[in-house]
Amino acid sequence: MDNNILSGPIPSSIGHLTNLTDLRLSSNRFNGSIPLEMGDLMQLARLNLSHNLLTGKIPSSIGKLINLNFFDASSNQVNDTIPVELELLSNLRHLDLSSNQLSGELPPIEVPNSFQYLDLSHNFLNEPILKKLEQLKDLEYLRLNDNYLNGTIPTEFAYLSQLQYLNLSHNDFSGKVSCSVYSIKGLDLSYNPLNGQIPQYGYDCPPPSQVLSQAINKTTCCKGINSSKKRIVMLTLLISLFITIFLGLLTFGCFLCRKTHKKQTKARAMKNGDICSIWNYDGRIAYEDIIKATNDFDIKYCIGTGGYGSVYRAQLPSGKVVALKKLHRFEAEEPAFDKSFRNEVQMLSNIGHRNIVKLYGFCLHNRCMFLVYEYMERGSLFCALRIEVEAVELVWTQRVNIVKSIAHALSYLHHDCTPPIVHRDISTNNILLNSEMKAFIGDFGTARLLYPDSSNQTIIAGTYGYIAPELAYTMVVIEKCDVYSFGVVALETIMGRHPGELLSSLASPSTQKLMLIDVLDSRI
Repeated sequence: MDNNILSGPIPSSIGHLTNLTDLRLSSNRFNGSIPLEMGDLMQLARLNLSHNLLTGKIPSSIGKLINLNFFDASSNQVNDTIPVELELLSNLRHLDLSSNQLSGELPPIEVPNSFQYLDLSHNFLNEPILKKLEQLKDLEYLRLNDNYLNGTIPTEFAYLSQLQYLNLSHNDFSGKVSCSVYSIKGLDLSYNPLNGQIPQYGYDCPPPSQVLSQAINKTTCCKGINSSKKRIVMLTLLISLFITIFLGLLTFGCFLCRKTHKKQTKARAMKNGDICSIWNYDGRIAYEDIIKATNDFDIKYCIGTGGYGSVYRAQLPSGKVVALKKLHRFEAEEPAFDKSFRNEVQMLSNIGHRNIVKLYGFCLHNRCMFLVYEYMERGSLFCALRIEVEAVELVWTQRVNIVKSIAHALSYLHHDCTPPIVHRDISTNNILLNSEMKAFIGDFGTARLLYPDSSNQTIIAGTYGYIAPELAYTMVVIEKCDVYSFGVVALETIMGRHPGELLSSLASPSTQKLMLIDVLDSRI
């Protein structure tokens, strides 16, 4: 059932499907918590709940799915801790819980299992990595980035001979990094307070095979220590334990201080109207990266201008490309522009749909105001229909899908948001296309919430040629205003040009026998 627009909670009666082996509900609008009854699907081998609006915690009953080898609940709003019962799933090979709100520590690893893929990135995990990593002998892919994990990076990574990719970036790891970690092919340790030198193979660091054998030999030799040496070892361990506890308490104290400082700083910033929020990223670093990537918003990085502000293309150090909408100083001083800018932040921060442009973050500062968006490679639908070469590439199947995508996004805004949201400026300029020619609605600067107890009267907003006549007459904004604009965009997509002339001539007798073939875009 994946890739639909199914909504509401996952029904508890799903637990009756006891013969089910494969359940895929990803990329929908399911909300509520994962039902406890999911644990009754004892035959289940594959479970995909990703890219929904699920909340609450992962039920411990998942631990009953002993045949499960694939579990993906990424990109939801699941919270609480990772249930310890996951360790019971000895057949689990693929686990993805990334982009949620999980906190606490990593799940305990008490018995060997067959993990090959483990992704817990973009959460709020905040404990040291467990030392029993050697149990994951088949692990090939591990992502723990963008959490609050701390402590040192364990030397036990030497045991993971199959590990091809390791991402521990954007955490709080400290200390030196052992040779065992540097032997991994795909390695990302960026944005951690690490120190020391990077060893060179053949000099400071032996080859990966020797690192592994040294780790194993070290374990074997310990078994042959005589009793007198054991007492010395025990004394050393006690002293080390005391030092570790002391340092742990000190680190925890620093962690609390830093969190308190962050909260105080954020409170002061919001009070002063100085806000920088880049989701899943450090705001200060992101700000510096953006200024550097655009050479302080140099004109050569500008890719267009909208109703307010200019749009820039920026490639961040990670390689990710984003779009930036920036208010210039004279625009920021204009109350209407400032209001629209902040309105767009408010709207896009609280909604999410596959056909609405993603807002990655924003900076609201009295000297520099910009929004950080998902980058759309093919630009606006307006340009795609006007540029001859691109219009020919935009075949009928793609045009139909564009119209459907806009309809889905508007349906979400009007019927699935509480209170409903009216965009008020649906036009081909505000429909953006990615590299696959998929359509997304952008520019929410004039969007309005429809409160049931309000008259919802407003000044006219939108683009000439797309504004519903009834809005111009009554000054009352309703969902039908967007529906009228959608109709104009749909016609324009079919015709390849704005249908103004057609609309104005529909009342005349000459258009009564007009055929569809007469208005279709003749370029395709």
